Amino acid sequence: MKNVKETTHPALIRRDNYLRRTWMLYLMLLMPIAFFVVFRYVPMTNIVIAFRHYNFFRGVWATPNPACTGYPHLPGCNHWVGFHYFQEAFSSPAFWRAVRNTLMLNFLDLVMGFPAPIILALLLNEIAFRRFKKFTQTVVYLPHFLSWIIISGMAVQLFAPGGGVVNILLGQLGIGPIDFLMTPRNWVTTYIGLGIWKDMGWGTIIYLASITSISPELYEAAEVDGAGRLRKIWSITLPGIRPTIMVLLILRLGIILGSEFDRPFAMQNPTVMEVADVLSTYVYRVGIRSGQFSLTAAVGLFQSIICVAFLVMANALAKKTGERGVW
Repeated sequence: MKNVKETTHPALIRRDNYLRRTWMLYLMLLMPIAFFVVFRYVPMTNIVIAFRHYNFFRGVWATPNPACTGYPHLPGCNHWVGFHYFQEAFSSPAFWRAVRNTLMLNFLDLVMGFPAPIILALLLNEIAFRRFKKFTQTVVYLPHFLSWIIISGMAVQLFAPGGGVVNILLGQLGIGPIDFLMTPRNWVTTYIGLGIWKDMGWGTIIYLASITSISPELYEAAEVDGAGRLRKIWSITLPGIRPTIMVLLILRLGIILGSEFDRPFAMQNPTVMEVADVLSTYVYRVGIRSGQFSLTAAVGLFQSIICVAFLVMANALAKKTGERGVW
């Protein structure tokens, strides 16, 4: 009679051995998987709010209110209304203004802000004095840990037309005062500049880590061939971190229509709403403060679909150019 082990398929034996060695890793994965299922995927079912006359007090999945019989389009009836709220949003000039401002500010952030941490990482990598390098890294990282409420308060103290420190200095030089926060064009410049100042240092962490993975032998060989610093940066460092740059660029393109709430909300004022009102503040003002939750859900769903489309297109374009995509 043959031994049981001899009759067992080799693939099954390998699988059993693998599971015996790694079962604890799969057990550890249960917690993050449960987190994403409970707090990410289950709440996605509430997307139906965008297609119903949602009643906050009756709940998302409540049956239609019998008192609304004959009047299904009254707010709070929980009746299915299809794309009614999408049509309402698309017919609003304020919505398209928010879309325009979101695209404009995110595009400027991408063009002006995305190269900034790359350039800073290249400069920090060239610093020979380690203590000065560490001190500089600490200083440029610090603004990331300040909230936009604090930064907006600092901006008022620095750029106020009357008593702002910057305008006082400009006045002593015979320039200004310049209205940095009340004029739409100047507000956009200040908004982008503060964003670069806040996040530039934090973004260098990934690029510096990517630079450290480049083999020192490449630099030694280039130095033997007579390459200077700029040549080594152009021919070795930048190609070495190009995959990292592409992945982060794809992720940034994926949120081109997305916008954080605290930054524009803290920086905007009534005189610059023409350029400062983005989708996140539009949703807060028109949807949440006015109690129009279904309209809010419709705008958020539209925003998410566009962001996913940009992410997929950017990833496909990166793969066609020979780079590694996000997936």
